[in-house]
Amino acid sequence: MKAIKFIASLFVSATVLSSAIAGNAPKKAAEGLAVDTKGSKIHWLAKKVTGQHEGFISISNGNLSVAKGKVTGGTFTIDMKSIVCTDITDAGYNQKFISHITTGDFFEVEKFPTATFKITKVAGSNITGDLTLHGITKSITFPATITSAAGKVTATAKIPVDRTDFNIKYGSKKFFESIGDKAIDDVFNLDVTLVAGK
Repeated sequence: MKAIKFIASLFVSATVLSSAIAGNAPKKAAEGLAVDTKGSKIHWLAKKVTGQHEGFISISNGNLSVAKGKVTGGTFTIDMKSIVCTDITDAGYNQKFISHITTGDFFEVEKFPTATFKITKVAGSNITGDLTLHGITKSITFPATITSAAGKVTATAKIPVDRTDFNIKYGSKKFFESIGDKAIDDVFNLDVTLVAGK
């Protein structure tokens, strides 16, 4: 019996060693890190023929999956009702602008109070994922810079988003060719800083 057990243990050891040599050693499971909603931020910038507007919008929750210091997956949720504009100093006009972009002409935040992004692939510095906005999901790819230090992971990216892909058509020359100088760019930009840790 002892001889059988000894032979069996030798077989198991040989199998593990063979797998390690072949590069098939068991991989460490990805670690889930919660997104720091206070340390994370999204700056938005939207342009039109006669100027531009910018501001911030909050991340309400999320997580990143990290293995060996590299991001392998994750998701985060954007609170669409948190959008603010920072370049309009007149309080009345600022409120009017926010009211406009949160209604049916643009983001319809009462009907779609959140937007989400779910990572589906990480290839080098490029991240691909599903962006759900205005009730529509589209796959987008963008370059990102990811750093890891002191138990925290920080990911930064500049993400162009074509609003017409999400059925937001107001002021778009793509749909209203004669709109002239009242046209609003189809693409708005998100400057994202995502911080996650234990």
